[in-house]
Amino acid sequence: MIHAIVTDIEGTTSDIRFVHNILFPFARQHLPAFVRDHADQPEVAAALQSVRDEADQPAADLAAVTAILLDFMDQDRKSTGLKALQGMIWRDGYLNGRFTGHLYPDVVPALRGWKAQGIELYVYSSGSVAAQKLLFGYSDEGDITGLFSGYFDTHVGAKREVAAYRAIAAEIGRPAEQLLFLSDIHQELDAAAEAGWQTRQLLRGEVDPESRHRQVTDFSQINPESIQDECTDYFYRS
Repeated sequence: MIHAIVTDIEGTTSDIRFVHNILFPFARQHLPAFVRDHADQPEVAAALQSVRDEADQPAADLAAVTAILLDFMDQDRKSTGLKALQGMIWRDGYLNGRFTGHLYPDVVPALRGWKAQGIELYVYSSGSVAAQKLLFGYSDEGDITGLFSGYFDTHVGAKREVAAYRAIAAEIGRPAEQLLFLSDIHQELDAAAEAGWQTRQLLRGEVDPESRHRQVTDFSQINPESIQDECTDYFYRS
């Protein structure tokens, strides 16, 4: 029986175009000035140092670290420091009403239904926890952060690494077979399945012919009560 559901964001709860066409360009536009004006703030300084360490340039000045950040953006690199800074920049956009967090219309009804059944809900995204809370706190449907019991980002590990899902399971405090991970990326689901989790793949676009995971087109097609160790078997025996 499923006791907790962990969901991805980009391409799963939210249109990938919202992230790539609105959030990313906003962060890129405002990043140089943000770094220049806020570099002395402790959380910004920590993120910048993380980027220096990741780039193996510990002595990089602000101009150099800004160039590194822009290069990371061009690569769509899952940099923890970059994601933290993007979240700080997006905060201003949400607070000023420049945009709201996109959600597919099937998401909130399903989340509320699962919550009413006593299922714990969590988020796992490559975006920082702060950015996740902003998207759901300033969503198209208003503030829905109260539905979630917790959030995970790349501090727990990369989304295609088995160890990340083992760490999340340990933090949630549930056996892996009682956990369901929702994502649009089959490589992430592969890692979750290898860690013993149940899985569902959200297809918001084309069919993924390389995936071995059970596929649905929206959240309404997911019934946690009917999922009993089937996904792990499906993954390994297909």
